Formats: sequence, structure tokens, C-alpha cells
Amino acid sequence: MKRAKLESVVTLSRLRSLHFFMGLVFLYFLLIITQFPLLFRFLDSHHPPVRLPNEFPQHQQSRTRKFPPKILSNLVFREMKSENNTMYRAAMQAWVLGTELWTHLTRVPAPRSNETALPACPEVVSLSGSELKSGFVGLPCGLTIGSHITVVGKPRRAHLENETRISETPGANVMVSQFMLELRREKAGGDKEPATARLLHFNPRIKGDWSGKPVIEMNNCYRGQWGAAIRCEGSRSPPSENTVDGQVKCEGWVRDDVIYSEESKADMWLDKLMGRRKNVEMEWQYPFSEDKFFVLTITAGLEGYHISVDGRHVTSFAYRTGSDLEDAVLLYVYGDVDVHSVFVAALPTFHPNVGPERHLEMSATWKARPLPHGPPTHFIGVISAGDHFAERMAVRKSWMQHHLIRSSAVVARFFVALHRKAGINKELKKEAEFFGDIVIVPYLDDYELVVLKSLAICEYGVVTWKIP
Repeated sequence: MKRAKLESVVTLSRLRSLHFFMGLVFLYFLLIITQFPLLFRFLDSHHPPVRLPNEFPQHQQSRTRKFPPKILSNLVFREMKSENNTMYRAAMQAWVLGTELWTHLTRVPAPRSNETALPACPEVVSLSGSELKSGFVGLPCGLTIGSHITVVGKPRRAHLENETRISETPGANVMVSQFMLELRREKAGGDKEPATARLLHFNPRIKGDWSGKPVIEMNNCYRGQWGAAIRCEGSRSPPSENTVDGQVKCEGWVRDDVIYSEESKADMWLDKLMGRRKNVEMEWQYPFSEDKFFVLTITAGLEGYHISVDGRHVTSFAYRTGSDLEDAVLLYVYGDVDVHSVFVAALPTFHPNVGPERHLEMSATWKARPLPHGPPTHFIGVISAGDHFAERMAVRKSWMQHHLIRSSAVVARFFVALHRKAGINKELKKEAEFFGDIVIVPYLDDYELVVLKSLAICEYGVVTWKIP
């Protein structure tokens, strides 16, 4: 009897809870239907929606800036007393060089049409005999991927030197026979640049190295600082070391300090007599010898330079910072070597300074819209290199044609630093003045200093639309 009463009470309480829950759900939907629209209308009245410039009346659309856009950034590089910071010194030097380039660019009048002729870009350069007395070969338009340089020469006999930098005992008389082959770029900014950049320094040391063995040393010099040298001493690079386009950095050759035992020689002859097949690695001598001709070929690959001598790969050198192929405009061969001929092929067929004319489409369709007086909804700063004309033109024709950008609700600008080549800077200035979407940051472009462009983006956004 008591159990039946208890069950009826529990059932009744469950029904009441269910009814109460259903009532809350009904009240919730009632509020959504009746009250939330009132709340949205109240919020809309206090926060009107963003209207695009083309949605404003005609008299309001005219409130855009009619003056020509300023193409030079207002970013100021303040000089510090302390110069212990390496990054600061590099930035300061780039800023000084860039300021000089910009001053020269704005002061020098535009050349006449007959004065703008640029050096021709031959696909092949060939010199021999007396044409090589200057010690260098000019490559007017630099190199490109697939370009190859062939040098035919003969190392001279070793001679005595008492002040050599490659000997272990300076001041002692040492027999030395070495020569250097370098790919260089021309100086920028006059004589104030610390040193000529050496994109590739190839130094075979037949005799005179501090190790007492014939070696090949490779390096580069960027902004007056030599990098970490790569020494090939006769041992093949280990498999764990990074390759360059699949090629090892150093091939092996027969070394005088490696002695083959009589037992190993006997085993080799026994294998031959028994007809046993075995993977035999060819053993080559050091690729250079005194008073003997050589044919050296340098090929520009995707990841670096590949050097072969007499048809055999010897070394590979990966590209490093500042190693743009188009900057390799000078080939120097000097030292204890007689060069008989130089042949360079597969060169670029157009000058880097002429390239912009092929990529830029000077049409008013791609010009930037005037800046709005008020702050836009978004501001986009695009970091770009000075010679990336084709890339900027592709951006103008693609997402910069979005209706938000064309209506000035969103503003996009390229932030570009100056190039070391005056011809590229001239084309860059013309591009900035015509399209109106480029802000030039006056420093000599360097990938390590890209933070200066980021600062210029922040400065542009704050100063252009500063709130009074």
C-alpha cells in the first residue's frame, strides 16, 4: 500500500518537472521570436553598418584625396651612439647607401631616348689569347639557371714565396702554386661599399697549403665578410652531408698519405683472376697539375654551382646569401695560371634593367584608387623586392581587383626597397609614379633587413590615417 503511494508521488513529481521544462522551452522560443528583433534594431541604430565608398551619395564620394600619392616612405632611421649591434650596423649601412641611391635617382635628369641604350645581352661570350690580358671577362646580363662557363688554362710551376697566407709558417720560404676563379658583382653606392661581393671563390692549391696536401677551397664574400670555407682535401663528402642538386660538395681523389697494403692489392688481383664481380670505384688523381692543361666548367644549377674538370665532377657550392645569378657580371681568373680561352654559353638574352618593360602593363585599369580621408576597414601591406615587376603586375590583375579594394574600403600597398642597380631603381620609380600603389623604403634591399619594410608598413598606416 505504501509502495503504491510512493510510486504515484514520484510519477507526479516527474510530470511536474517535465511540464516546467516544457514551459521554459516555450518561453525561450517566445523571447527569440518577439524580443531579439527589437534588440537587433536597437544595436543597428547605435552601430550603423559599414558602407562602401560607392554606396555613398555623389557629393560624399568626392571626399577622396585628389593629390598624387607619396611614393617615398616617411620612416626615419635614427643614428645611435652605440654600434655594438651587428644588425644595427648592417641596417645603418644599407640605409646610408639607399639614401644616396634615392638622392642620385631624384637629382639626375631623365636620360634622352638615345641615351638609354643598354649593353647587349649575348647568349654566348668567347674570349681567347690577348683578349684575356685584363684578367676578367664581362658578363653584361649576369647568369641564369643552366648557364655554363668553360675555362681552358694551364697552372704554372711552383715558385718560392716567403709571405703566403696559405702556409702554416708565415715568413718561411714555401713553394706555392695556386690560382683563383671568382664570380663577382659590380659595386653599388660608389667606393663606400666595404668590398666587391664574391659570389663564388674557387681556389685550387696545388702546392703551398698549410696542410702540405693539394686541396680545393671554396667560399663567398658578402658585404665585406667571408663565409665559412669549404675545403676539399681528397675525401669524398659523407652521405650524411647535404648535397647540391644531388651532387656531393667534394669528390674524392687519390691522396699521397693513403698507403695501400700489399694484402689489399693481392686480394684485388685474386678477384680479377677468379672472375668475381665487384663494384669498383674509379680512383682519380688531383684534378690540377703543374704545367698541364685543364678544362674547367662551372654550371649554374638550381641550388648552386657545379664545377667539373676534364669532364669529371669535382665540387659543388650551394648558393648563399646575396648570390643572385643575375649579379654575377664579372669572371676573374688570376694567380699562378695561364688562361688560354674562356667560353660562356646559355646566358640570359635580356638585360635585367629591360625586364620591367616586358612585364608592366601601363594601363589606367590597374592604377590604385585614391586614398579615402577616413581610415579604411583594412590596410594590407605587401612586401616586395625591387626587381619583382612581374609578381607585382600579377597581384594587380588578380586579388587587387576585388570590389573592396577597388572601392577603397580596403587599401593595399607594395613596400619596396631600393635595388643596387640604378636601372632597376629608375623603372621602379616610374612604376610607383604611374600605378600609385608602391611605397619606396629608402634603403639598399637585403633579405636580412626585411623588418625595415614591416616597420614602414606600420608607420604608413599610423601616419596616413592618424586620428586627430
